[in-house]
Amino acid sequence: MNDNSVFAIFIGFGCIWLLMGVGGVIALMKMDGQEIRFGKTALVVAIPIILPIIITLTYAAIRGTF
Repeated sequence: MNDNSVFAIFIGFGCIWLLMGVGGVIALMKMDGQEIRFGKTALVVAIPIILPIIITLTYAAIRGTF
């Protein structure tokens, strides 16, 4: 087994857990009857967190050193 494949599996499972967590929060909010909406403040917080992660993973995928 290639050394990099272990990290790919780890990141894959991390993404699955992240999606399950987001789905759980959305399910709890919907069950409570709250409206799901995103304001300007949420975007100011989320974009600087998500954008570098996407750029880094894209760079690693293109370069092939994932």
